[in-house]
Amino acid sequence: MWRAVRARVRGWGCRVRARRGGRDAGMATSEYAVGILVAVAFAMAFYKVVTSAAVSGQLASIVSRALSAAV
Repeated sequence: MWRAVRARVRGWGCRVRARRGGRDAGMATSEYAVGILVAVAFAMAFYKVVTSAAVSGQLASIVSRALSAAV
């Protein structure tokens, strides 16, 4: 009985692997292009926020407090 069960499970595993093998496992070139555009847009927005006057002032304040802290 165990041989029959084992054979059936092995056959099922082979069929599953055969079905999965035909699918696209990666991104297409257009998906890479969209991903790069999104990453660049996020980087630009992050750069604008970090270099704004308010954030620059806060970062300078944090650094100066950290450097002048007593150890």
